[in-house]
Amino acid sequence: MKCLRLQLLLPDYLPAYDENMLVNNQLIDAPSISVIIPVRDEAGAIANLLQEVLDKVGAIYRVQVIVVDDGSCDGTDKIVKQLAANDSRIILVRHAKRSNKSAALRTGAMIANSLWMATIDGDGENDPTDVLAMVAQIDATKVGKVGLVAGVRRHRTAGLGRLIASRIGNFVRQILLRDDCPDAACGLKVVLRPLFLAFPYFDSLHRYMPALTKCYGYETLHVLVDDRPRRVGRSKYNNSKRALVGIIDLLGVFWLLRRTTVRYYSSSKPTEYIKS
Repeated sequence: MKCLRLQLLLPDYLPAYDENMLVNNQLIDAPSISVIIPVRDEAGAIANLLQEVLDKVGAIYRVQVIVVDDGSCDGTDKIVKQLAANDSRIILVRHAKRSNKSAALRTGAMIANSLWMATIDGDGENDPTDVLAMVAQIDATKVGKVGLVAGVRRHRTAGLGRLIASRIGNFVRQILLRDDCPDAACGLKVVLRPLFLAFPYFDSLHRYMPALTKCYGYETLHVLVDDRPRRVGRSKYNNSKRALVGIIDLLGVFWLLRRTTVRYYSSSKPTEYIKS
């Protein structure tokens, strides 16, 4: 299937920023976006990432940034708590015990107050600028045919082993689920919050959002995003762990999709890759 590639430039759709538009750190009459950031032991990266999100996304949208600390032991929560004390747009939630990424995203979604929410990893590898290009693909004030805007990482900075494992996983997932998503593990996503909360919850849900979105009858758009090298900390997963858990989850989702009959929208459009 041939993919349509579109070039979108930021100045074409971003309004000029004016300090007079701000009241209590919030933009007047701008759409609201909730940004969910799951973190675990990211003390070296979280402060810079939060500042980036507030400076970039917060300059265009009324933003609510929900940091869900999933059992950090390095003081990540203390850093976020201090930043939240000085900026009401930041909300800190801490799990009593480690529950993994999908649980953190669901916790953030239940607290969020926006119709649309963006998810971004807390390690700094995702660029918050890409969130702007992704949100620009939908009307953040209403529900339409698109339920998910998914990031597709270009110029991957991960090691060769992780890259090969990722491609094998994507290939197998496509055969079974046919979700038309080349990079389901990318942490950058913009999703309709009520749709996300309608998904059946299970561990690793975040990897199957494109498949579930399609199953529920909504369209997914794909936006090419940057993958920045990790500056501090280390990955929480290894290839063997990903593979073992992934096989079990894949079979479970394969069964689940065939037992789900909810249909809201349908479309025969080809997958679109939008270059940010």
